[in-house]
Amino acid sequence: MIATLGGQPQVLTFALDDLLARGEGVDQVVAVHVAPHTPAMQQSLAVLAAAFDGGRYAGRPCPLRSVILRHDAAGLVDIADEAAAEATWQTLHRLIGQLKAEGRRLHLVVTGGPRLIGLLAMSAATLLFDHQDRLWHLYTPRPLREAARGGALLHVGPAAGVRLIQTPMAPWGAYFPALRLLASATSAQVLATQARWMDEGEQARCRAVEARLTPKQAEVLRAFAAGLIPQEVAERLNVTLKTVDTHKTAVLDQCRIAWGVPDGERWTYHDLRRRFERYYSAP
Repeated sequence: MIATLGGQPQVLTFALDDLLARGEGVDQVVAVHVAPHTPAMQQSLAVLAAAFDGGRYAGRPCPLRSVILRHDAAGLVDIADEAAAEATWQTLHRLIGQLKAEGRRLHLVVTGGPRLIGLLAMSAATLLFDHQDRLWHLYTPRPLREAARGGALLHVGPAAGVRLIQTPMAPWGAYFPALRLLASATSAQVLATQARWMDEGEQARCRAVEARLTPKQAEVLRAFAAGLIPQEVAERLNVTLKTVDTHKTAVLDQCRIAWGVPDGERWTYHDLRRRFERYYSAP
């Protein structure tokens, strides 16, 4: 488990307790944080060191590793400019890349510490995560949040209402492995390359769907891509609303195949506009 950490050590233990209760075999925890320059940060690390005494947690082997964010060898005390943000991104990229190279399944919890660390960690995860890795947000009820502040409570029962919420994330590096080769690139270069590959991938999926449609189905798709609602599509194409619905269902079936949409995930004509608007408007 990788967790961003601030002055609230219970964020890390609450999250770990939830993962262990789910049967996840977490055997190492990595806390990512700024330099311990404040009493709150120092206390947070001391509390966690005691909780993982001897490299064990809750009676099982599980060492805690601390990763301090650095810029030019100096520990960052805040992320106040782009240089610090870039250094943070590079640190997170290296950390996640090393763990994935070891063949690990990762859980990333981005609730603790400065918000920008969590955002940059998510950015690195989209590049390096595989489909089995997970991104989490920790929900803690407000009254408990106050009672546990500063590590006053490190463990609570199921009735307390603390829970991890899985956050959807597209692991673009798994779809486009060449993105993972940009280890020495800056975050701006990686994101620009990622956007280009994503656009190319979307274009390919759009072409695949279009190639499998009948001319009438393609007309309906173009109308939805132009932003029309079903009644407007029927009026433009001079067909019944039932005919539009039949063609729409066929188009959505092809989209589900092209994008690998799970059976339980519902798509509507709004998704057709979102996916195909740029495809049909491109010169």
